[in-house]
Amino acid sequence: MSNYTEGMTLEEQIGQTLMVGFRGLTATPEVIDLIQKYHIGNIILFSRNVGEAAQMRALTHSLQQAAREAGHTHPLLIAIDQENGIVQRLGEAATLFPGNMALGAIGSEEIAFKVALAAGRELKDLGINMNLAPVVDVNNNAANPVIGVRSFGQDAYLVARLGSAMVQGYQDAGIIACLKHFPGHGDTSVDSHLALPAIPHTLERLNALELVPFKSGIEAGATSIMTAHVCFPALTPNAVLPATLSSALLQGLLREQLGFQGVIVSDCLEMRAILDIFGTEKAAVMTLQAGSDLVLVSHHYALQRGSFEAIKDAVQAGTLSPLVVKLAAERILALKVRYLAENVAPAYIDYAAHVKLQERAYELSTTLVRNDDALLPLHLEAEDNIIIVSPPRASISMVEDRYYSDEMLLEIIQHYHSNVTLLAIAPEDNYQEVLQETQASALFLVATVNAHLDEKQADIVRFLVASGRRVIGIAVRNPYDLSVYPQLRTYLVTYEYTRPALLAAARVLFGERQALGHLPVSLNLV
Repeated sequence: MSNYTEGMTLEEQIGQTLMVGFRGLTATPEVIDLIQKYHIGNIILFSRNVGEAAQMRALTHSLQQAAREAGHTHPLLIAIDQENGIVQRLGEAATLFPGNMALGAIGSEEIAFKVALAAGRELKDLGINMNLAPVVDVNNNAANPVIGVRSFGQDAYLVARLGSAMVQGYQDAGIIACLKHFPGHGDTSVDSHLALPAIPHTLERLNALELVPFKSGIEAGATSIMTAHVCFPALTPNAVLPATLSSALLQGLLREQLGFQGVIVSDCLEMRAILDIFGTEKAAVMTLQAGSDLVLVSHHYALQRGSFEAIKDAVQAGTLSPLVVKLAAERILALKVRYLAENVAPAYIDYAAHVKLQERAYELSTTLVRNDDALLPLHLEAEDNIIIVSPPRASISMVEDRYYSDEMLLEIIQHYHSNVTLLAIAPEDNYQEVLQETQASALFLVATVNAHLDEKQADIVRFLVASGRRVIGIAVRNPYDLSVYPQLRTYLVTYEYTRPALLAAARVLFGERQALGHLPVSLNLV
């Protein structure tokens, strides 16, 4: 390994191993302090940091300028979770592309590559050089509250093909890609933002399923991998240690058995799975001991500073080898030298071509699961009433930070048909009374968000179907919703509640386009 850390102090090396976030559209005094006084070499951005494109360029430029003025010898890694779909931090500052399960419904490596290449070019233009994507978890648990449509699907080889194509697309754009969440977060029913999940599987099972996309991604040249805050008791001597803190999984499995030589990134140590059980600062030391290189502390200045001090104290006390810190810093600096030496924005970005790719991808992903009554495409008279039922939804995951209103769906449907009513049902409403007062001849359109995990949404759809109404269900998140109301005879899936996804669905509803997607997961219809 090269000697990029030569001449660096222990504090400077520790700074290279930490990645921090902050609040606001401009660099805060706290993050500048971390860059200058604590030598922090890596930043993570969230929606809270995003306004429009010019603001983003100014922000990333100011952060890099602060690092240069502080004497950093290498640029900052500036990362973001721009997975697309339900996890898209950039909002209007970038072209929105389909998320992973929508890409899984297309099944095309070419489309996945092109989406990553286009998204990567736009990231680089904003001064972002690392994308914490793609998710290569295999979603084989319908009750998974945090992965779901962030996965390409339940077929490990589909996930491997598309994940590897996206790695190549990002890296061709000059963006560092990051496979996540190792060794697999797809078969959990607990959100690690809230608690610590456990997966009982053996290594034999992991090799047959969960590890397939990681192996493929490594072969495709992935240079960073993010850990999962998930326990694998069959694989670790300490049954309560999550992968993030387990040398058996990071050193033994990822480094030695899979041969990964790149940068291992911990998932955020402020997530409850870590914070509540181990404590963020203590876990910062533990994850380095286990084999992580880049320690992610996304939110709080006190915990970020405390993590730096905990690592320094552990080295000085002899409980953490200075060689561990040095090797972690070496891997991070090697990655910077490889990707950031010529950190210039692309000379020209063809945004019009990106919008065409966006439209084509959403068109290809929209999936018509059922049309048993041949209700679609709709043939309506002017006086026919469409009622958009807006149910209360209680199943948004913590990873999401952008929300959408049914007003957007109303506006899109009104473009095709003027007689449309939005019927919002509040959590405290007696939905049966509310729905019984509606016109029996109306066409009911219900957009559901994880109704398979939300009994109130499911009850509303079941009531409408049982009352003999004409009902179209659109799963605007996980497609599993149909499994809890298999009586529904017209069912469309968009995989996400975004404007381009809803536009593509409306084109299918009114016969402008065919639905061309194929379900990348199976539905248990009983």
